Amino acid sequence: MLPIKEVAAAYGIGEDDLELYGKYKAKITDELWEEVKDRKDGKLVLVTAINPTPAGEGKTTTSVGLGDALSRLGKKTMIALREPSLGPCFGIKGGAAGGGYAQVVPMEDLNLHFTGDFHAITSANNLLAALLDNHIQQGNALGIDTRQILWKRCLDMNDRVLRNVVVGLGAKADGVVREDHFVITVASEIMAILCLAENMADLKRRLGKIIVAYNYAGDPVTAADLHAVGAMAALLKDALKPNLIQTLEHTGAMVHGGPFANIAHGCNSVRATRTALKLADIVVTEAGFGADLGAEKFMDIKCRMAGLKPDAVVLVATVRALKYNGGVPKTELQQENLEALEKGIVNLEKHIENLQKYGVPVVVTLNSFTSDTEREYEFVRNFCEARGCEFALSEVWAKGGAGGEELAKKVISTLETKESHFAPIYPDDMGLKDKIATVAREIYGADGVTYAPAAERALKRITEMGFGNVPVCMAKTQYSLSDDQTKLGRPSGFAINVRDAYVSAGAGFVVVLTGAIMTMPGLPRVPAAEGIDVNEDGVITGLF
Repeated sequence: MLPIKEVAAAYGIGEDDLELYGKYKAKITDELWEEVKDRKDGKLVLVTAINPTPAGEGKTTTSVGLGDALSRLGKKTMIALREPSLGPCFGIKGGAAGGGYAQVVPMEDLNLHFTGDFHAITSANNLLAALLDNHIQQGNALGIDTRQILWKRCLDMNDRVLRNVVVGLGAKADGVVREDHFVITVASEIMAILCLAENMADLKRRLGKIIVAYNYAGDPVTAADLHAVGAMAALLKDALKPNLIQTLEHTGAMVHGGPFANIAHGCNSVRATRTALKLADIVVTEAGFGADLGAEKFMDIKCRMAGLKPDAVVLVATVRALKYNGGVPKTELQQENLEALEKGIVNLEKHIENLQKYGVPVVVTLNSFTSDTEREYEFVRNFCEARGCEFALSEVWAKGGAGGEELAKKVISTLETKESHFAPIYPDDMGLKDKIATVAREIYGADGVTYAPAAERALKRITEMGFGNVPVCMAKTQYSLSDDQTKLGRPSGFAINVRDAYVSAGAGFVVVLTGAIMTMPGLPRVPAAEGIDVNEDGVITGLF
């Protein structure tokens, strides 16, 4: 690793614009934005993927390798990524620093405490919860109905037993007894607010709008009503600043914010992306999970709110994952199987169609594995080119930036020869149910939407409160285009089942809960935590 001061200098960032967290991590000061805000934006490239499978896709690895490859080809490039959550790090998925020779570093720092952003978000979230319960305990002047408390505590860890808890047990002085709940920090509305806020003033405005409960008259009670905004903003003061680290090949990486894409909006912070666009000619960013979740939310929520316009999309797949979608067991994916590839490639086909609906040029890349064959590559190449997509192999895991030059050249060609006509898939003034139906039909391929009674009531109430014109943030399984994770490939003849909805008034969207999606994940039978250790020299092993 180079000292982060040297990495920053390559982008014209001086030491006065850095707040150092040791030698290899830094936050970008607010003053830098004032210096660069009037510059012309660079080109914005979104990296997304097909639906994730146990076979692995390598979206972050591709993002990092593409950034390094573009740098090798003489393009001033910066990467803008999300910070990893501790939940997956100690659970089943692992971290989010890339892999092989296409990684951001320091990987261990990034996957653990990093610069403390997630701890700050957790603290701000739980301060609001504490102030809410204290207000009730101290006489409840706002008339908060304890049966209609919406605000949940949070923890950045997979811990299923905290999904539903009872608080306030004990003596009268220990609080009012009520049912409570936890969400994982990356699903907290504060995470979404931090990632969408333009500056401190916007952050405070958004924090004040958070609806924590309803009173006995049925009116919303906000964080501003609880006088919580100033203290919460103080906790988030430093977390609001983007973080700068580097790749193995010293390309700058803005890594900031980290909402999950299956239960939140799945994009890094607007501040990090906007700053990167002022500092580089090309910015490579990513959105979580498959294009049906991350890319949809990137386009319909982040770009809409921040006025961003993606110039190209890179869609990542693997031969192994496509064969898995075609019904091949994980143990047999090493063998050539063109029949299964043809059957499973419909998942890729649907994602291509979806992205083209947004008017953005698409480049498909296959993250290569040694078990892949030339005939399989040729089949996918022909399939993509027949659908108007550029195609390139990616070998960045094994070769770093050098293994991504074919992809980088296709991206550069796309940026230079194809125009983006980006537009969100639905207008602001469309009703909430129509927005949900549009995403379900156009993106997931559903025939329609069914609503549980709780969802019907919630959407009606949210609309009556004046939030009918905000985007919808669909909470859905990442493993399928449908809301049933067992339906692989390109499902048809299904309905999306909406069981509930709530408004994140500060973030500015309505969260729509579908299927059996959980906002507090659990650990698997054998958690990754069991394989993590640190030796006497302080070297950590087992993180991935």
